[in-house]
Amino acid sequence: MSDEATELDMLLSLDGASFEAAAGYLVEFTVKRTDTAPERPHGISYVLVFRPVHGEPFVRFDNAHAVARPGGRFVKGAKAFDHWHRSPDDPGRPYVFTTAAALLDDFWREVKRAMAERGIPNDL
Repeated sequence: MSDEATELDMLLSLDGASFEAAAGYLVEFTVKRTDTAPERPHGISYVLVFRPVHGEPFVRFDNAHAVARPGGRFVKGAKAFDHWHRSPDDPGRPYVFTTAAALLDDFWREVKRAMAERGIPNDL
């Protein structure tokens, strides 16, 4: 099995997992295999979220839908739905999916950033 396939299997194994990142804050994973398509060229549908127990996500990486491209609808961009939200108000910005491991690294980096910005103690 290739490293890429192993990484993808590891990401898929997180499906349904929910962890307390700090008191009152959760990290949640939804990851499913899908048919390969221009919108999901890596063959997975994913949502990775960091949020307060009773609140909107502070960080969200997903490929559930397309996001508006800078410059409006007339700007050509990638067909892939991969994007991330930096805050609860962020409508989303394109994310370049390279590997499952890179996705997890990028997600955890943003979780740590969000925790630091909000003064949430962490040992991540």
